[in-house]
Amino acid sequence: MKRLLPFILILLVLGAALGSAWYMTRSASNQNAPATATPVANGQEQQPAPLTGVPGAEPAYTLGPSTAPAKLEEFGDYQCPPCGLFHPILKQMHQEFGDKLYITFREFPLTPAHQHALAAASAAEAAGLQGKYWEMHDRLYEHQKDWSDQFDVRPIFEGYATDLGLDMNKYKRDVASEVVAQRIFLDGKRGHSLGVKGNLQIEGCLRVGDATFGTCLPSAAASSR
Repeated sequence: MKRLLPFILILLVLGAALGSAWYMTRSASNQNAPATATPVANGQEQQPAPLTGVPGAEPAYTLGPSTAPAKLEEFGDYQCPPCGLFHPILKQMHQEFGDKLYITFREFPLTPAHQHALAAASAAEAAGLQGKYWEMHDRLYEHQKDWSDQFDVRPIFEGYATDLGLDMNKYKRDVASEVVAQRIFLDGKRGHSLGVKGNLQIEGCLRVGDATFGTCLPSAAASSR
């Protein structure tokens, strides 16, 4: 039961956020219709292929081995409250599943609805150019309430960068650079190609006991059994 707790929390959070900005992707077909298996001549059912979409920024920021049997791709916005709620759950999933789960985070700032989302994504990407992406990622989500309603977030994010020991001259150049802007653009382009419409959206599959998250093909899920 203890191992299932974070996933029970996911269902509760998803339920609370319905009608606002939470969507679970259906990686079953290129249409928005439900996935169905296609019969073939030998009597076996042909499983639908998951959506692939266009590439996002490379190299992507990931956790876990790329050979993991379960892959989860999050399109997130640092100012999105449901994304902030999901952040500690995702960290616990990473700890629980270890090398069975491969996590990719994609920048998907919802502008103009979230006025500081783009600045936050830029801060994370600029930190990433100095090898501190996940540290800034965590700081932004864990202190989301501290900066979301502020008028000017630049000095706040620069404070986080200083705390992380970044070269501040480089950080200030990078946060406004074309390299960072292009990475955010490519992640957004990938999200739109997969039909992402809001946050939080997860492209992937997990099975935990009898619970299924996302659209799972028979060989694509990690199990806690």
